[in-house]
Amino acid sequence: MNIENQQFNPVLLIHGIDDTEAVFHKMRANLIQQGLSVHALNLVPNNGDVGLDELAKQIADYVTATFASEQRLDLVGFSMGGIVSRYYVQRLGGINRVQRFITISSPHHGTVVAYGSRRPGCVQMRPDSIFLKDLNSDAITLGQLDFTSIWTPYDLMIVPANSSQMSVGREVIVPVPLHPWMLTDSRSLTVVTAALKEPIKLPLLKKKLSH
Repeated sequence: MNIENQQFNPVLLIHGIDDTEAVFHKMRANLIQQGLSVHALNLVPNNGDVGLDELAKQIADYVTATFASEQRLDLVGFSMGGIVSRYYVQRLGGINRVQRFITISSPHHGTVVAYGSRRPGCVQMRPDSIFLKDLNSDAITLGQLDFTSIWTPYDLMIVPANSSQMSVGREVIVPVPLHPWMLTDSRSLTVVTAALKEPIKLPLLKKKLSH
Protein backbone atom coordinates (compact mmCIF):
# COMPACT_ATOMS: atom_id res chain seq x y z
CA MET A 1 0.00 0.00 0.00
CA ASN A 2 1.46 3.35 -0.98
CA ILE A 3 1.39 6.56 1.01
CA GLU A 4 -1.54 7.94 -0.98
CA ASN A 5 -4.04 5.24 -0.10
CA GLN A 6 -3.02 4.85 3.52
CA GLN A 7 -5.51 7.58 4.39
CA PHE A 8 -8.40 5.38 3.23
CA ASN A 9 -9.74 2.12 4.59
CA PRO A 10 -9.34 -1.00 2.47
CA VAL A 11 -12.52 -1.73 0.51
CA LEU A 12 -14.14 -5.17 0.31
CA LEU A 13 -16.54 -5.86 -2.58
CA ILE A 14 -19.26 -8.53 -2.28
CA HIS A 15 -21.03 -9.73 -5.44
CA GLY A 16 -24.61 -10.86 -6.04
CA ILE A 17 -26.33 -14.14 -6.91
CA ASP A 18 -24.90 -16.12 -9.84
CA ASP A 19 -22.05 -13.60 -10.02
CA THR A 20 -18.37 -13.66 -9.13
CA GLU A 21 -16.04 -10.88 -8.08
CA ALA A 22 -15.39 -10.33 -11.80
CA VAL A 23 -18.57 -8.20 -12.04
CA PHE A 24 -16.68 -5.48 -10.19
CA HIS A 25 -13.95 -5.21 -12.84
CA LYS A 26 -14.81 -1.64 -13.85
CA MET A 27 -15.64 -0.44 -10.33
CA ARG A 28 -12.52 -2.05 -8.91
CA ALA A 29 -10.27 -0.45 -11.53
CA ASN A 30 -11.90 2.92 -10.93
CA LEU A 31 -11.44 2.71 -7.15
CA ILE A 32 -7.82 1.65 -7.48
CA GLN A 33 -7.24 4.59 -9.82
CA GLN A 34 -8.69 6.80 -7.09
CA GLY A 35 -6.05 5.57 -4.67
CA LEU A 36 -8.06 2.94 -2.78
CA SER A 37 -6.96 -0.54 -1.76
CA VAL A 38 -9.61 -2.92 -3.10
CA HIS A 39 -10.37 -6.52 -2.20
CA ALA A 40 -13.09 -8.95 -3.34
CA LEU A 41 -14.02 -12.54 -2.67
CA ASN A 42 -16.07 -15.15 -4.46
CA LEU A 43 -19.01 -16.42 -2.43
CA VAL A 44 -19.35 -20.21 -2.78
CA PRO A 45 -21.87 -21.42 -3.80
CA ASN A 46 -23.13 -18.31 -5.54
CA ASN A 47 -26.51 -19.65 -6.69
CA GLY A 48 -28.59 -19.57 -3.50
CA ASP A 49 -28.01 -23.22 -2.63
CA VAL A 50 -27.09 -22.20 0.93
CA GLY A 51 -28.52 -19.53 3.19
CA LEU A 52 -27.22 -15.98 3.12
CA ASP A 53 -26.23 -16.38 6.76
CA GLU A 54 -23.85 -19.15 5.71
CA LEU A 55 -22.35 -16.96 2.98
CA ALA A 56 -21.88 -14.17 5.51
CA LYS A 57 -19.52 -16.41 7.45
CA GLN A 58 -17.24 -16.37 4.41
CA ILE A 59 -17.00 -12.61 4.73
CA ALA A 60 -16.18 -12.92 8.42
CA ASP A 61 -13.50 -15.51 7.70
CA TYR A 62 -12.01 -13.43 4.88
CA VAL A 63 -11.84 -10.30 7.03
CA THR A 64 -10.16 -12.20 9.87
CA ALA A 65 -7.64 -13.81 7.53
CA THR A 66 -6.86 -10.70 5.46
CA PHE A 67 -6.87 -7.68 7.76
CA ALA A 68 -5.20 -6.92 11.06
CA SER A 69 -7.58 -7.04 14.02
CA GLU A 70 -7.42 -3.28 14.52
CA GLN A 71 -7.93 -2.48 10.82
CA ARG A 72 -11.23 -0.84 9.95
CA LEU A 73 -12.62 -1.50 6.49
CA ASP A 74 -15.30 -0.34 4.09
CA LEU A 75 -17.82 -2.78 2.65
CA VAL A 76 -19.68 -2.61 -0.67
CA GLY A 77 -22.37 -5.19 -1.43
CA PHE A 78 -24.20 -5.55 -4.75
CA SER A 79 -27.69 -7.07 -4.91
CA MET A 80 -27.68 -10.28 -2.82
CA GLY A 81 -24.19 -9.33 -1.69
CA GLY A 82 -25.65 -6.35 0.14
CA ILE A 83 -27.90 -8.61 2.19
CA VAL A 84 -25.10 -11.09 2.89
CA SER A 85 -23.01 -8.12 4.01
CA ARG A 86 -25.80 -6.87 6.25
CA TYR A 87 -25.88 -10.22 8.03
CA TYR A 88 -22.14 -10.01 8.56
CA VAL A 89 -22.47 -6.47 9.93
CA GLN A 90 -25.58 -7.02 12.06
CA ARG A 91 -25.11 -10.60 13.26
CA LEU A 92 -21.45 -11.62 12.97
CA GLY A 93 -19.70 -8.68 14.57
CA GLY A 94 -18.94 -6.79 11.38
CA ILE A 95 -20.34 -3.64 12.90
CA ASN A 96 -17.15 -3.47 14.96
CA ARG A 97 -14.94 -3.68 11.86
CA VAL A 98 -16.83 -1.84 9.12
CA GLN A 99 -16.74 1.95 8.95
CA ARG A 100 -18.41 2.73 5.62
CA PHE A 101 -21.07 0.37 4.24
CA ILE A 102 -22.63 0.70 0.79
CA THR A 103 -25.36 -1.47 -0.71
CA ILE A 104 -26.15 -1.29 -4.42
CA SER A 105 -29.58 -2.48 -5.63
CA SER A 106 -29.98 -4.85 -2.69
CA PRO A 107 -33.41 -6.35 -1.84
CA HIS A 108 -33.57 -5.05 1.73
CA HIS A 109 -37.30 -5.77 1.81
CA GLY A 110 -37.24 -8.68 -0.61
CA THR A 111 -37.89 -9.18 -4.31
CA VAL A 112 -40.74 -11.10 -5.92
CA VAL A 113 -38.19 -12.50 -8.39
CA ALA A 114 -37.00 -14.73 -5.53
CA TYR A 115 -40.27 -16.67 -5.73
CA GLY A 116 -38.84 -18.22 -8.90
CA SER A 117 -36.56 -20.51 -6.88
CA ARG A 118 -36.88 -22.69 -3.79
CA ARG A 119 -33.19 -22.54 -3.01
CA PRO A 120 -32.57 -21.46 0.61
CA GLY A 121 -30.82 -18.22 -0.28
CA CYS A 122 -33.62 -17.24 -2.66
CA VAL A 123 -36.33 -18.04 -0.11
CA GLN A 124 -34.56 -15.70 2.30
CA MET A 125 -34.79 -12.88 -0.26
CA ARG A 126 -38.55 -13.15 -0.70
CA PRO A 127 -40.66 -10.24 0.58
CA ASP A 128 -41.60 -10.68 4.24
CA SER A 129 -39.23 -13.64 4.69
CA ILE A 130 -38.36 -14.55 8.26
CA PHE A 131 -34.71 -13.82 7.43
CA LEU A 132 -35.37 -10.27 6.21
CA LYS A 133 -37.85 -9.52 8.98
CA ASP A 134 -35.13 -10.42 11.48
CA LEU A 135 -32.50 -8.23 9.80
CA ASN A 136 -34.91 -5.32 9.48
CA SER A 137 -36.03 -5.60 13.09
CA ASP A 138 -32.86 -3.81 14.17
CA ALA A 139 -31.78 -2.17 10.91
CA ILE A 140 -31.45 1.05 12.89
CA THR A 141 -28.08 -0.26 14.11
CA LEU A 142 -26.72 0.49 10.63
CA GLY A 143 -26.93 4.12 11.71
CA GLN A 144 -23.79 3.44 13.72
CA LEU A 145 -21.94 3.19 10.39
CA ASP A 146 -21.60 5.54 7.46
CA PHE A 147 -24.29 3.69 5.50
CA THR A 148 -25.38 4.39 1.92
CA SER A 149 -28.06 2.63 -0.14
CA ILE A 150 -27.84 3.13 -3.92
CA TRP A 151 -30.67 1.97 -6.19
CA THR A 152 -32.47 2.51 -9.48
CA PRO A 153 -36.26 2.83 -9.85
CA TYR A 154 -36.05 0.84 -13.10
CA ASP A 155 -34.69 -2.36 -11.56
CA LEU A 156 -36.29 -5.54 -12.93
CA MET A 157 -34.38 -7.85 -10.57
CA ILE A 158 -35.37 -6.05 -7.37
CA VAL A 159 -39.17 -5.94 -7.56
CA PRO A 160 -40.51 -3.64 -6.34
CA ALA A 161 -37.42 -1.52 -6.98
CA ASN A 162 -37.98 0.55 -3.84
CA SER A 163 -37.23 -2.57 -1.81
CA SER A 164 -33.67 -1.23 -1.97
CA GLN A 165 -34.67 1.78 0.12
CA MET A 166 -33.69 1.94 3.76
CA SER A 167 -34.95 4.18 6.55
CA VAL A 168 -31.44 4.73 7.85
CA GLY A 169 -28.36 6.33 6.35
CA ARG A 170 -27.96 8.00 2.98
CA GLU A 171 -30.05 7.10 -0.06
CA VAL A 172 -28.84 7.77 -3.61
CA ILE A 173 -30.99 7.13 -6.69
CA VAL A 174 -29.07 6.39 -9.90
CA PRO A 175 -31.69 5.95 -12.66
CA VAL A 176 -29.97 3.36 -14.86
CA PRO A 177 -32.26 1.01 -16.85
CA LEU A 178 -30.70 -2.35 -15.96
CA HIS A 179 -29.69 -4.05 -12.69
CA PRO A 180 -26.13 -5.03 -13.76
CA TRP A 181 -25.40 -1.54 -15.04
CA MET A 182 -25.40 -0.31 -11.46
CA LEU A 183 -21.81 -1.57 -11.33
CA THR A 184 -20.64 0.07 -14.56
CA ASP A 185 -22.59 3.30 -15.02
CA SER A 186 -20.35 6.32 -14.52
CA ARG A 187 -22.90 7.88 -12.15
CA SER A 188 -22.82 4.83 -9.88
CA LEU A 189 -19.04 4.77 -9.90
CA THR A 190 -18.96 8.44 -8.94
CA VAL A 191 -21.39 7.92 -6.05
CA VAL A 192 -19.50 4.89 -4.70
CA THR A 193 -16.14 6.62 -4.92
CA ALA A 194 -17.46 9.74 -3.20
CA ALA A 195 -19.06 7.70 -0.40
CA LEU A 196 -15.84 5.79 0.22
CA LYS A 197 -13.66 8.91 0.30
CA GLU A 198 -16.01 11.14 2.29
CA PRO A 199 -14.96 11.89 5.87
CA ILE A 200 -16.99 10.00 8.46
CA LYS A 201 -19.84 12.06 9.89
CA LEU A 202 -21.86 10.19 12.52
CA PRO A 203 -24.64 9.94 13.33
CA LEU A 204 -26.05 10.28 9.84
CA LEU A 205 -29.54 11.58 9.28
CA LYS A 206 -31.67 10.13 6.51
CA LYS A 207 -30.65 11.85 3.28
CA LYS A 208 -32.11 11.36 -0.19
CA LEU A 209 -30.10 12.26 -3.26
CA SER A 210 -30.56 11.76 -6.98
CA HIS A 211 -28.03 11.46 -9.80
